[in-house]
Amino acid sequence: MKPSETFDFHIQTAWHGISRMYNQIASKYGYSRAIGYVLLNIDEEGIPATKIAPMLGMEPTSLSRLLRSMEEKGLIYRKGDEFDRRKVLIFLTKEGQRIRHLSSIVVKGFNEKLIKAVGKDSLKSLMNISENIQFVMEDYKEEIISSIGSLNDK
Repeated sequence: MKPSETFDFHIQTAWHGISRMYNQIASKYGYSRAIGYVLLNIDEEGIPATKIAPMLGMEPTSLSRLLRSMEEKGLIYRKGDEFDRRKVLIFLTKEGQRIRHLSSIVVKGFNEKLIKAVGKDSLKSLMNISENIQFVMEDYKEEIISSIGSLNDK
């Protein structure tokens, strides 16, 4: 089977293209795709720092560096939870809200353009397939780790 005949080839190619496009747009404003995604996931009530990494599929250490950078750029601020001192909430500054709004326009615009190009039904199918990929991926990971483990025991 050729790599171009696999699902992951097309998913990876599409994602790299989308990621590159978002980074090129964001760089015109001095930001990155990753910053835009983080900003899009912070609402007015704030969000615990520990919830951001899993939502975005990031490693905690990468997120820590990114949050520090965003804080230095004046996009976010951290505030301890008044009820649970162990919890740190992330909030947007005025500038963070502005960049979040720009990020939202870019993401929504791309999605609208994509819907016009492929149709709502195709996009819904893609989202359903993506959800199924997540489930299959977890099952497969456990299955392959188990089978490779038993091969190593021989």
